[in-house]
Amino acid sequence: MASLSVGEENYVRMSLLLTGVSPRAARTFFDSEFAPACLGATITKQYNTLFDLKNKHVINQSQWNLLFPRFPDVPDSKTFDVTLMILLLRNLAQINPPLCGYDRLPSSMEISSAADLARIKYYRNHLAHLEDGKVDTTFFNMAWTDISGDDHRKVTKEMEIMKTSQKDTVPWNIRGKQFEGRGCTSQLIERSIGI
Repeated sequence: MASLSVGEENYVRMSLLLTGVSPRAARTFFDSEFAPACLGATITKQYNTLFDLKNKHVINQSQWNLLFPRFPDVPDSKTFDVTLMILLLRNLAQINPPLCGYDRLPSSMEISSAADLARIKYYRNHLAHLEDGKVDTTFFNMAWTDISGDDHRKVTKEMEIMKTSQKDTVPWNIRGKQFEGRGCTSQLIERSIGI
């Protein structure tokens, strides 16, 4: 099997950051705004607002089912993806939005939690719309720095490990040399980010 190119490796690393590490950071912030023990009550209290968002097709049926699961289940942020968490923070929480809003990439000078969420959203969308599955190194380095921030913005150890790990770790694992049995995807992610 052929080796991955640098652009493909950058794509994989960014994907792991945006689907593995970033959602945990977003969930931590989400849970600080919406206490997990009170999440069900908070969502029920905001039913009318959420129903309006559903009618405007901002919330889809799948998201609605997560917000209002069948009894006896209750909403749990662990089941929410980044998109739903950002949607709820944006529409229900009392946080100041980024200067340019949630739908555009904030300036690197803007270091609020809302700006960090907008960055995650922006780069996830960017990655989702790439057709060739490649990210050039200049863009990768800029995006990585933008997403993970500086030391004063709580750079996580796992982000740094993932970026600086041995250059061929991700491609080697992806080539299948260590895939054994079920759960290989989670093993790949765990090895790649050093968990």
